[in-house]
Amino acid sequence: MKEKQKVPVTILTGYLGAGKTTLLNKILKEEHGKKIAVIENEYGEVGIDQGLVINADEEVFEMSNGCICCTVRGDLIRVLSNLMKRRDKFDYVLVETTGLADPGPVAQTFFMDDEVRDEFTLDGIVTLVDSAHINQQLEHSSESSEQVAFADVLILNKTDLVSDNEINILESRLRDMNKMARILRTNKAEVDVEDVLNLSAFDLQQTLDRRPTFLEPEYPFEWTGVYELKKGDYRLYLDDGPDPTMLITLIELDSQNAKKLESYAEDCVRIFSKEAIELMPGEKIKMNEAIELQLQAEGQKFFDLHITTTTTIGLFTQHTAEEFNVIIDEYKNHDDQLKEEGFNKIIQGIDAITERTWVAEHEHDDEVGSIAIESLGNIDPDKLNSWITKLLREKGVDIFRTKGFISYDEEPRRIVFQGVHMLFTAEPGSEWGEEPRKNQLVFIGRNLDEYAIRADFQKCLA
Repeated sequence: MKEKQKVPVTILTGYLGAGKTTLLNKILKEEHGKKIAVIENEYGEVGIDQGLVINADEEVFEMSNGCICCTVRGDLIRVLSNLMKRRDKFDYVLVETTGLADPGPVAQTFFMDDEVRDEFTLDGIVTLVDSAHINQQLEHSSESSEQVAFADVLILNKTDLVSDNEINILESRLRDMNKMARILRTNKAEVDVEDVLNLSAFDLQQTLDRRPTFLEPEYPFEWTGVYELKKGDYRLYLDDGPDPTMLITLIELDSQNAKKLESYAEDCVRIFSKEAIELMPGEKIKMNEAIELQLQAEGQKFFDLHITTTTTIGLFTQHTAEEFNVIIDEYKNHDDQLKEEGFNKIIQGIDAITERTWVAEHEHDDEVGSIAIESLGNIDPDKLNSWITKLLREKGVDIFRTKGFISYDEEPRRIVFQGVHMLFTAEPGSEWGEEPRKNQLVFIGRNLDEYAIRADFQKCLA
């Protein structure tokens, strides 16, 4: 029987401003005979990178719901599943991660999920390095170190910004961090497509030798409680917590294996990858669905749960139970007592027969964030130039990445704006055509003053 032909996947990673989008555009423009599907992730609320990618015949799928390393497995599984419904449209997949991503969880997806593993094969991980800024990034960012460590190919980009001696020292440093990777030097991401596609370079055993915890997955949930419930009506109670919403799912467990939660975790990753059903307090929870509980109202809130037959259930929650004082209790009509004594004096709760906290290794620097600005109208070029020059001069060290589009009056093309620390460019891009003119800018950095940046930007409008 002929072995099934899997779709090769290249992960394109690198810290903010290293040149990933430039390389991606180069790949899409070249005559390589491949039909490439592109999966992009953005850090922040406004999707910019899809617009920076040139207009091409390739399919572009964008995920812009947060950091790819925190939510990637569910999102990536969902997008790849949708891709397979259009299998005739592509024969290669490129995944471009956000610059703040650890590529490890992205790569995990191609080994941990059975359906993904049956259809796709990880061809290689290509990491771009900003030669002028990587030393600084390595000192302050664990993500940039992970990106170097995972690479099958390391592309030292922007070598024109450093001396030959500096690039030699840098290459030696990176070689010490990853002795297995092939290292290329370039400017403007000018490398041959053959150097980044069809590598057959990712070696799982070598990765496990370097990082034994590689196949220890990070999950989109932080806590699981297992409960034995009889037929009847129950309520899930939550107090005020750190977030206005919480993703959960409830699944039925085999009572004999209820304590072996690892065997159910991968199933729940797929459930969490579904589009979540929003529930308001008082509404009924469905089993085996991704549920987003709306918790904006102050005080204790409850959601109803009906159990049709005695069973063992697993409650998987996005955040730990203690953060919201999560309680499951049998529903009783306590209205009169509630008025007199309050919820907490009546609701004792059913004890979980077992519970587990799933601790993810990866956490972002809490000081790092993004500011997304969208505005209709045209920008005064002189005002913008004066403001950006002053901002980057004063705050450039803390502004990792700037990117977006600007509209100038009487200019038929959008102005593509990109910057790394104190370096930035503004060049004409594609024409606006019939699209409404608007401005989109994203700033990614540490300890950014969002109010001041937004206010100063508004002053640049013509």
